[in-house]
Amino acid sequence: MMSLSRSAKAALRQAEAEGLTVQRSESSSSGYKGVTFNSSRSKIKPYLAQVNRGGKKVHLGSFATAEEAALCYARSPEAQAAAAAPPEPPPLTAEEAVRQAGAEGLTLLQSETSSTGFKGVSFNGNRSKPYQAYVSRGGKSTQVNLGYFATAEEAALCYARMPEAQAAAAAPPAPPPLTVEEALRQAEAEGLTLLRSNSSSTGFKGVRFDSNCKSKPYRALVQRGGKLVSLGSFATPEHAALSYARTPEAQAASPASPAPPLLTTEEALRQAEAEGLTLLRSGKSSTGFKGVSFDSTSNKSKPYYTHVKRGGKQVYLGCFTTAEEAAMCVARASAAQAAAPQPTATSSRKRKVKSEEQPPDMPAGARVKLEELPPMPPDARIKREY
Repeated sequence: MMSLSRSAKAALRQAEAEGLTVQRSESSSSGYKGVTFNSSRSKIKPYLAQVNRGGKKVHLGSFATAEEAALCYARSPEAQAAAAAPPEPPPLTAEEAVRQAGAEGLTLLQSETSSTGFKGVSFNGNRSKPYQAYVSRGGKSTQVNLGYFATAEEAALCYARMPEAQAAAAAPPAPPPLTVEEALRQAEAEGLTLLRSNSSSTGFKGVRFDSNCKSKPYRALVQRGGKLVSLGSFATPEHAALSYARTPEAQAASPASPAPPLLTTEEALRQAEAEGLTLLRSGKSSTGFKGVSFDSTSNKSKPYYTHVKRGGKQVYLGCFTTAEEAAMCVARASAAQAAAPQPTATSSRKRKVKSEEQPPDMPAGARVKLEELPPMPPDARIKREY
């Protein structure tokens, strides 16, 4: 152990003379409570004395030794109140914490998503007591620190004593997870469609894989109000897909009729010939077809995208497995556009009578006003004049 300097020894003697307690701390790098070390701020006086007051950290001064800073902290009312408080009980072992929970009738809530194995307990390896107990209060984003402990079980015991933990322990247990077959049968019984997705690694829309939760690694998610909302974690992707299928968003996205099967290259060519369509070739396109582009980054199963120009703008038609199937979609759109009746051109100019059809006594450029004549009687005769 490094010997203390004269100023450090003098600070300790002064504390003894004043009847003060210089409080040790295993979690502080300085070795003293209320004292931090910061060499970047001042090389001459790197030890800072601080105290929590009114919810804020109050700086008491900078000192050359940790003992001098500890003496300054020991003189504060907060330090004297802490020194007068009864000493903390010794830390409980894992077995003692479990027995104490049983004696108090408490349940140490297990958690599959926490690395510690307990709900309300997190791990921080930078501290001498690395297990922190916390509770969410006033919203999920607000966490209240309950203290640090030597074992996860003792931290879980501290959490179990909270009203929130006791309410969670008294709640009815969650139903057992459904197997793949049970989830499929349940979806059929409810008349729901488990939406497939080629772009998802799970094979289902609205379902993601989370390796951090080993027992329930499949999460069901839905876009709602511009935010991604979690529906829960499940043991199988089918169970997660069932949870997603029950949402209004999934039911709105469910197709009224099943999508047509994917066409191979040969099937697309035969279908185009049967419909009398021409698949337009293009030497400029990497796919070899006009209006068809290739992009495997966003959809690996259907990498061929189709687009046509309509009204001076590029209109997206869909994505397909093969370039030929995509080209057939373009050909159908082009044929439909060509068959559509074209709007007749209108002119705001009034119709003029040609000068050669005008009567000889009518000046050139004059306009004729056409009026409807009353109906003629059936026995009327037309008199011709020559």
